[in-house]
Amino acid sequence: MSDIQQLVEQYIAVWNETDPAARRRGIDAVFAADARYTDPLADVTGPDALDAVIAAVQAQFTGLVFTLGPVDAHHGIARFTWELGPAGGESLVVGFDVVTTGDDGLVRRVLGFLDKVPAAA
Repeated sequence: MSDIQQLVEQYIAVWNETDPAARRRGIDAVFAADARYTDPLADVTGPDALDAVIAAVQAQFTGLVFTLGPVDAHHGIARFTWELGPAGGESLVVGFDVVTTGDDGLVRRVLGFLDKVPAAA
């Protein structure tokens, strides 16, 4: 298993971590201090802002979990799909992320895309 595969697995684990202190430890272990995260709904830099985004997603989708699809990586860049839904159930949200890493092996940049989102009620 490559280092970037493990890093992406840790990245998904951070999104699933509901304990705030453990989640913050995960963020600090996966992301550079000045990492930037951008998706259609957020554009934030730094661990505090990223933690707030993850907490907001967890509050909106209580009890749902992220699962990781195949990871394709080279030269410190990885792309992968992920799904969000009930454990073992049909996904409500499907996305595609691209991450870049620095020389330290930490995530420096995330570009996220949403391929499937719930319909507005």
